[in-house]
Amino acid sequence: MSIKRIGFVGLGAMGLGQARNLLARGFEVSGYDIDPGRGALLAQAGGTLAASPAEAAAGAELFIVLVFDAAQAESVLFADNSGAIGALPVGTPVVLHTTGSADDARRLAARLAEAGHAMLDAPVTGGKSGADAGTLTVIVSGEDAAFETALPAFEAMGKRVTRVGTEPGQASTVKMINQLLVGVHNAAAAEALTLAAKAGADLEKVVEVITNGAGNSVAFQGRAPQILSRDFDVRGAISILIKDLGIVNEAGRRFSAPLPLASAALQQYVAAAAQGRADEDLAALVKVYEAAAAIEVTPRKQA
Repeated sequence: MSIKRIGFVGLGAMGLGQARNLLARGFEVSGYDIDPGRGALLAQAGGTLAASPAEAAAGAELFIVLVFDAAQAESVLFADNSGAIGALPVGTPVVLHTTGSADDARRLAARLAEAGHAMLDAPVTGGKSGADAGTLTVIVSGEDAAFETALPAFEAMGKRVTRVGTEPGQASTVKMINQLLVGVHNAAAAEALTLAAKAGADLEKVVEVITNGAGNSVAFQGRAPQILSRDFDVRGAISILIKDLGIVNEAGRRFSAPLPLASAALQQYVAAAAQGRADEDLAALVKVYEAAAAIEVTPRKQA
């Protein structure tokens, strides 16, 4: 079924870029964000600013939720008076882009099914840059009909759509593994650059070598230039990885899978939050290492 009208709740660092790409592909987007300024940016791009999740859902042929966690998603959908479900046409599929646990996805899918809606468990990866450029990877699990309905929207927002199963929770499990690696790699990048600074290495040369060698990662390649230039504009907040690594470590406990690296990484993000940095960019994790090592990771002229 070809769709045109999309409701979108959550116009943050990634959601706004995704909504803009939907508009660029000819979809009509009615969007809501708790920050009215974000909604105004959507309106400037040609979208419709909604006053509530319910207003965004009215008349939608697909409804997308991209908020911080499952609790917020549940409120968006089911809150008294403002919740989307009261206004969403029966049968309209719901896309849950929010990163949460597999249990969260299954629970929300069950509630939606009771209300007459199929849910696609569809977390995304690729960061703000991918959201802006329309190059995200969309990880999807859910029933066939809902997937076929949502696929054109997914293709407008991402360069790769990988369907990992037919049941909600399967995609969230894959995203959890992705976030384990993101969290560890981001911490490793900060740690490595701090050691390089303490050792007196030419940091720009270090970055050049690593990004072209076996030690490279997407996290290092993205964060290292930010760290060296002290560019901490928020693209993805530390609080997100505290939440996501919490999900990872809880799964490790549940399944008796030791996760020493994920556990250690989580503590570094918690330390950043303790310094008041929970809402800062992931690159700002280096400040935890800098404080411990009594150094700032900035390039120095070599003698």
